[in-house]
Amino acid sequence: MKFACVGECMIEISNLPDGGTLRHFGGDTLNTAVYLARLGTPVDYITALGDDPYSDDMIAAWRDEGVGVDQVQRVPGAVPGLYMIRTDAAGERSFHYWRDQAPARQMFAGENSDAVARALADCDWIYFSGITLSILDDAGRERLINALRAARSSGAKVAFDGNYRPRGWASADEARAAFAMTMPQIDLALPTYDDEQLLHNDADPQACAARYHDAGVAEVVIKLGPEGAIISGPASIEQVPVPATITPVDTTAAGDSFNAGFLASRSSGQSATAAAQTGHKLAGTVIQHRGAIIPTNAMPKFEAN
Repeated sequence: MKFACVGECMIEISNLPDGGTLRHFGGDTLNTAVYLARLGTPVDYITALGDDPYSDDMIAAWRDEGVGVDQVQRVPGAVPGLYMIRTDAAGERSFHYWRDQAPARQMFAGENSDAVARALADCDWIYFSGITLSILDDAGRERLINALRAARSSGAKVAFDGNYRPRGWASADEARAAFAMTMPQIDLALPTYDDEQLLHNDADPQACAARYHDAGVAEVVIKLGPEGAIISGPASIEQVPVPATITPVDTTAAGDSFNAGFLASRSSGQSATAAAQTGHKLAGTVIQHRGAIIPTNAMPKFEAN
């Protein structure tokens, strides 16, 4: 199975307890792409970068991780977006962004969209998020949706994580409208309940799942943090607990890594329950390290499927 992850990667600056900083690269769909590659799943990252040294470094790092970079567009004179992470004593993080001119906003502009659509049509799975939608203008979102529709007609499946971040949208109404346009093209949704409740005011996770099903999404996996995840299909619903309680060091990329574990396992033929357990195991390891991408030697071991 070949995946394409669509979105934006930025320069990530993390504040350390001693007052120093640590530089990485990160972005929700990029994090998922890296963890998919580490789990042995072929994956391309689809985005746009500049022609600057930081963009060169990103591409080199992704290539070293085994992430395909042939579809990365380069925009002359542009530089990637940047974000800083502040982490409190409980491991919860807050983000501050500098990304208004980021080249990823142009990946579905003009002729670029034709190249992206052709790349997506060659994939078995396409993964993107609400953050992907938030960086595109109305025309870009429409081109993305058209590309998803064409890819699905060729047999691809589409996975989506709402990952709602209010600062990325002009209003909650704009976000809800963009999500609603996208739902008919989604096969698997991987939302976080706190995000969904903030945007849609769902009464409980079951109501959240029902809303996705009503929009045509067949399988919904709702992440509940330390309470595990709820898996909802057309005729059943199940809660899959986390295997152990963990005190996090940094919750950055918890959901992104869960998504990678779930997608890698599910696309290889495992049950949704087994896939959620894989996602929990990976996310539980990631939140014990600082930053979105943990050292390769810190990756948990998984039995071959």
